[in-house]
Amino acid sequence: MDTDALASPARPIRASRQDGSYPRPQLVRTGWTDLGGEWDLRFDDSDDGLRERWFATDSATFDRTIIVPFPPESPASGINDTGFHPVVWYRRSITAPPRSAGRTMLHFGAVDYRCSVWLGGALLGHHEGGHTPFSFDVTDAFDGDGALALVVRAEDDPLDVAQPRGKQDWELDPHVIWYHRTTGIWQPVWLETVAELHIDYLALTPDVTTGSVVIAVELNRRPGDDTCLDVELSYEGEPLATHRIAVHSHRVEVTVVVPRQINGQNYEELLWSETTPRLIDVRVQLTDSDTGSEDTVFSYFGLRSVAVDRGRFLLNDRPVYLRSVLSQGYWPESHLAAPSADALRAEVQLIKDLGFNAARVHQKIEDPRFLYWADRLGLLLWEEMPSAYEFSPTAARRVVGEWSEVIRRDSSHPSVVTWVPLNESWGVQHISHDATVREYARSLFHLTKSLDPTRPVVSNDGWEHLDSDIWSIHDYEASGEVVAARYATRASVDALFAGIGPAGRRLRLSDEPDRGQPVMLTEFGGVKFTPHGGEDDAWGYSTATSGGDFDERLAALLDAVRASEVLAGYCYTQLTDTGQETNGLVTSDRTPKLPVGRIRQIMTGEKQPPETE
Repeated sequence: MDTDALASPARPIRASRQDGSYPRPQLVRTGWTDLGGEWDLRFDDSDDGLRERWFATDSATFDRTIIVPFPPESPASGINDTGFHPVVWYRRSITAPPRSAGRTMLHFGAVDYRCSVWLGGALLGHHEGGHTPFSFDVTDAFDGDGALALVVRAEDDPLDVAQPRGKQDWELDPHVIWYHRTTGIWQPVWLETVAELHIDYLALTPDVTTGSVVIAVELNRRPGDDTCLDVELSYEGEPLATHRIAVHSHRVEVTVVVPRQINGQNYEELLWSETTPRLIDVRVQLTDSDTGSEDTVFSYFGLRSVAVDRGRFLLNDRPVYLRSVLSQGYWPESHLAAPSADALRAEVQLIKDLGFNAARVHQKIEDPRFLYWADRLGLLLWEEMPSAYEFSPTAARRVVGEWSEVIRRDSSHPSVVTWVPLNESWGVQHISHDATVREYARSLFHLTKSLDPTRPVVSNDGWEHLDSDIWSIHDYEASGEVVAARYATRASVDALFAGIGPAGRRLRLSDEPDRGQPVMLTEFGGVKFTPHGGEDDAWGYSTATSGGDFDERLAALLDAVRASEVLAGYCYTQLTDTGQETNGLVTSDRTPKLPVGRIRQIMTGEKQPPETE
């Protein structure tokens, strides 16, 4: 790739209508270069690289070529090595733009799990957390026009179960519901031109009751005496509001009222929902008159509210029945990395086409471009922290730190409607009888609510809840008749909570007062079906023997769930076959196992499938 200068591809001023390729869709600038493609790679199984100073050697030290951002375990990377490689090194050459262009930032979307980065042999810094972004100002590393070596050392110990790893297997070969690892760089890497004084972070928090948005801006340094911030809001190209304020600190908040929301009778016309995903564009310009520095970024937000009350999930104060699917975001050719930017749009569209209005992203923090398409196409998302597999001070510190960064990264996306810090007591296996573990789980719940009070939080999805905004249940009963009986009435559900739950676990461990929390069946189904014959290790919670049997099993389960007078929503397991888990509605290559219209009919309860597919 030519890196003589930063590319300036045509970027829309309307961030709400971008093409989905820019790695950070809610903080868009026009000057950037994708650093994906061929890099040098070397495994460091003996951990010799630091001692031998690989960060200061030439490309001859590296013996392989990898396609970034695909992990080395994946076929798409060109490496396709699924063995244990706890340390890997990357290298490529980059050239910065002319110094007059301002500052040059180096961005990483995600590197799993811990990494160090050097440029021209000089250490830029370190980062820990396999799902969160980080950046370096590399301007001063360049002292001329020549290329410099960018080197990344990634450490991902497969045997470290205190590391938040989600569904990545700690065994050499995938077993049961775990799959191959994703090591190292797995989201975009890019260079970007910014002004000397520039915006580092932007967060947008809507308030439906006042028809406004709070815009929080963080700068790279303290501004000069004559610095101002201009904000412009627009919808479908129509100006809505402008606001200017003087900036005296590196962090500033401004509240902008959307005038069209002032009329109470018309306030819904700009609201974002899963059926009307209206996005309001934002242009933010930072001007430092003393230096002539100017930084302009483009973003968007959805004006909407989320709450739970009286047993229902509320979007914009109206009850919404969640028809959700479990999405693991895993592709055979590229693992946790998306095979392309277009694949992320296709995934969101597929979920919508199958009749779902929501998805629970399971044990993965998705690529922000996936969240953009969920924002734009109208898909409600539950965001779930990848679990560690032991409870220890190390695991707690790691989860708290990474989860806090996840919330910071994604809190402006209107599609994200629920936070899930824990799943099925993974990493807190002894929560039912260990008070220390319970305090940790409580702290995660309350930490999440303190970082973002605008969304419901599920304390421990599936069972063994402490305080929670939603009572979620995982139940893989294969019989629709049994499911119907369990969830039919308030009395039957109360009996379930008073006893032992479907998985042999208590559903609640404490007796906080009722706040009108809804009850949802957030994992069920899991019916294994392999239309063209399966592998010996094919796995599911129950098995369908034919397409007709698969259809009947799905219909019986979904009819039973929808018949409940208590359940406020569901999450079917799962969207795609994933490794040896063959319980998807579609195969791993995204081929539906039944006609799309039929799956949509089953999931929505439509009496007749749509005439068009």
